[in-house]
Amino acid sequence: MLVIDPAFLARRQMEIDRARTAHFPHLLARKTARMTASPFALLRGAAPLFYEVLERHPSLREGPAGKGWLVGDAHLENFGAYRAGVLGVTKTARTRADETVVFDLNDFDEAVVGPWRFDVLRLLTSLLLAGRESRTDGARSLQLCDALLGSYVGAAFHGRRAPPMPEAIARMMDTVLRRTREEFLDARTDVVRGKRRFVRGERFEELAPKLRSRAERAFGKYAKRIARAHRIPTEAFEVVDAAFRVAGTGSLGCLRIAVLVAGKGGRDGGWIFDLKSQGAASAAKLVASMDLAPADRVCAALDACLAHPPRMVGSTRLRRASMFVRRLAPQEDKLDLTRLAPEDLEPLARYLGWLIGRAHRRGATRAPTEAWTAAERRQLVNRAVALAGLHEATYLAYCDLTR
Repeated sequence: MLVIDPAFLARRQMEIDRARTAHFPHLLARKTARMTASPFALLRGAAPLFYEVLERHPSLREGPAGKGWLVGDAHLENFGAYRAGVLGVTKTARTRADETVVFDLNDFDEAVVGPWRFDVLRLLTSLLLAGRESRTDGARSLQLCDALLGSYVGAAFHGRRAPPMPEAIARMMDTVLRRTREEFLDARTDVVRGKRRFVRGERFEELAPKLRSRAERAFGKYAKRIARAHRIPTEAFEVVDAAFRVAGTGSLGCLRIAVLVAGKGGRDGGWIFDLKSQGAASAAKLVASMDLAPADRVCAALDACLAHPPRMVGSTRLRRASMFVRRLAPQEDKLDLTRLAPEDLEPLARYLGWLIGRAHRRGATRAPTEAWTAAERRQLVNRAVALAGLHEATYLAYCDLTR
């Protein structure tokens, strides 16, 4: 019998949150506000707690075979649109890949090599919690889990083609494709004496001079490697501004720096890069250790799992931190559950199941000879039901603890 104390888990989550924001304690209140938005929000920000529960209760982590690169933090809002391919500074440098905007998994901070079922279990749990937020009843939520699993098995084991793109994703893709670089910059920067500068406030904060200097040096090391690899003039990476970036839920509180560079030149030609510190993956306690620096682990997972990885990803070091670096682009957006109608959920569940199945198939290290059976899938759904209920109870205990 599974007996877990939600009050204990809520206190443990608060310990994790305090530790994550220890260097930036003013972010703790903002982090708890995001975590108390809903049970699904708690799940999004509680990947370490999720794997601690699996560690303490082995029956929850049992399941069918299959091993390879995992997303590690698989949930419905860790899918989104982004630019893939190379990055050119002139029209003649462009290629067809440069114009590619894809919808796929977009967050590999927690990636490890481990059992596929860990990703599937976390994604199913998020689907059950999200169903409650979209006013979907229990029977329908379970049907959505079956749809996701069926599509997952088709992709991971049989290499089937993608189901039709859901209307909800098509609408989002249309929005990001129409977004311009100028709009993207205007939403994040002001023009000061002819040059753009990050708007200090909710999203960007001032860096201490010493930290900014170190951040620019760390970015410079990354930029030299990228400039050589993509044949981009080094002046495109001239730093115009840098700021502490406030973003995410689970990662909120880690060292994260936004860097604005000259890019294509001129007021509206700048590029923005995100430097994000990485630590050990939350699932690391349950899988074999990896001989990779944390940011290099993220890069390796992206390359292994995605048919079209994001452009210009790389790594560097800032003080003792391993930093994952990527370029942000106007054509980038996360799936937003608040914009979904109930009828969007089934095609979405099928499509996301296919995406993660394809990622697992690409990044497999030990693929089973036979697909998961109906009974094995049912066991995974049952475990996701238990975890969803646990997160709902923990959410209420967490709200009580933080009010």
